[in-house]
Amino acid sequence: MAITTFDLPDLGEGLADAEIVTWHVKEGDKIETGDPLAAVETAKAVVDVPSPYTGSIAKLYAKEGDVVDVHTPLVDFEVEGEGDSKSAKSKPAAKKAEKKSEEVREDSGTVVGAMPASSEDLEQEHIIRRKPKGGNGRPKAAPTARAKAKELGVDLSQVAATGHRGQITAADVEKHAATGPSAAPSQTKMPPPAPSATAKPVNYGKAEPIRGPRRAMVQSMTQSRDLVMPTSLFDDADIHYWQPGQDITARIVRALVAGCRAEPCLNAWFDGEAMTRTIHKHVDLALAVDTPDGLIVPVMRGVDTMNGDILRHELNRVKIATRERTVNPQDMQNPTITLSNFGMMAGRYASPVIVPPQVTIVGTGGIRHDVVPVMGGIETHKRIPLSLTFDHRAVTGGEACRFLAAMIKDLQHPF
Repeated sequence: MAITTFDLPDLGEGLADAEIVTWHVKEGDKIETGDPLAAVETAKAVVDVPSPYTGSIAKLYAKEGDVVDVHTPLVDFEVEGEGDSKSAKSKPAAKKAEKKSEEVREDSGTVVGAMPASSEDLEQEHIIRRKPKGGNGRPKAAPTARAKAKELGVDLSQVAATGHRGQITAADVEKHAATGPSAAPSQTKMPPPAPSATAKPVNYGKAEPIRGPRRAMVQSMTQSRDLVMPTSLFDDADIHYWQPGQDITARIVRALVAGCRAEPCLNAWFDGEAMTRTIHKHVDLALAVDTPDGLIVPVMRGVDTMNGDILRHELNRVKIATRERTVNPQDMQNPTITLSNFGMMAGRYASPVIVPPQVTIVGTGGIRHDVVPVMGGIETHKRIPLSLTFDHRAVTGGEACRFLAAMIKDLQHPF
């Protein structure tokens, strides 16, 4: 037997650390290659880290709730093999070491997908969301589902999963609590009031570390403050003549695409140091979504190529994945433009913050009934408030105005 140390890998996001949400193993447990070690929360998502070895867990270097730096020890494995721990550690990387003059450690790769499993490399998406083989029998559940199960006294092993790739969701737990065998008669007679969508425990008067999506927000907002010259425009789109059955969000996305076609330079990246601008052909739209854990921004690729039905399907998929924190890290990278639909909660106008290297963010306020002048009198019309923030280093005022005008024109079309 040899002791081999596995370091926390870079999960493909270029982030410096991750928080241990749940250990799927404990010291002394047997584990096989590919079985989940732990669920960790980065600034963008909750992902599973799989085992690169078959053996026993000798030591866990962190507790649940701890923040672990990338490339620092996470787990010690006791594995079958000859020689001491050094030879056991370097053996999986032997083939790669032949190609490089420098020393290679298999557990220090910057991309999770580069970690070898058996004789082949695993792709990043399989590393991150690989289905457990069932070695330790721990149910696969979102953090929100585990919290709900603890609150309702539900055994997760008895809950039927309906989430992404067999994950138990908070809704699954609530359904099981209401209809399953664990539901006590008193619970069925008088269920507790449902908390709001953003309800979380609050520790008043206690300084707490900023983690997960909130840490990402601090970093991106600081970067925006330092690197962007923001300017905002505000206007309203009259939707009084819309035909029945219009999908508001899909129409807003369609209008944003119309704006990008009218002025492509707003669907771009800008590098102030290199003094370069990259205008993108396709619209990869970031959607700013408010969650109890903070702001999460998934990306919908190529919305300019989608018709209404496909767009609605993708919007629903992204909404569910964001709520359950199952969005893959690669699905939150490299957007070309951002939409913030803050008006679903409150607010008419805002100055949304651009995250570089993007140069544009569009915000939509709550739909209002406004009194508008018409020929011979006044009428009450439904209108959508629009807020456009652009980086004035890369976009002129005229370009921004024409973009916003194209959006308004598309939104005011009856269908």
